[in-house]
Amino acid sequence: MPRWRDGTGLLLLPDLPPVPLEIASSYRARTRGLLGRDGVEGALLLTPASSVHTFRMRFAIDVAYLDRELRVLAVRTMVPGRLGLPRVRGRHVVEASAGALERWGVRVGVRVGVTGGG
Repeated sequence: MPRWRDGTGLLLLPDLPPVPLEIASSYRARTRGLLGRDGVEGALLLTPASSVHTFRMRFAIDVAYLDRELRVLAVRTMVPGRLGLPRVRGRHVVEASAGALERWGVRVGVRVGVTGGG
């Protein structure tokens, strides 16, 4: 299983240019996530993570739950004030602004890639 550090990288998607990615792998960075922000440029990878919440968030987000091979298990749009269900095989979560994952073609079964944060 990949091991990343807090920092920046790229989200690699089939048939699209890479998307700027912020990597949150420490407990502190994962806990902070997108709280206090008015939006997200690109996407945020939370690792390890199998669930998320949107309490105290200011905007709706798309959430993709990934397994250990970075294959998408589920995609959800979450409005502020919600608790996402944990995914049994979920190991990582990608968050982006609502609507972004659909535009990028991220759906169940798609395998994404991550560079950086090493």
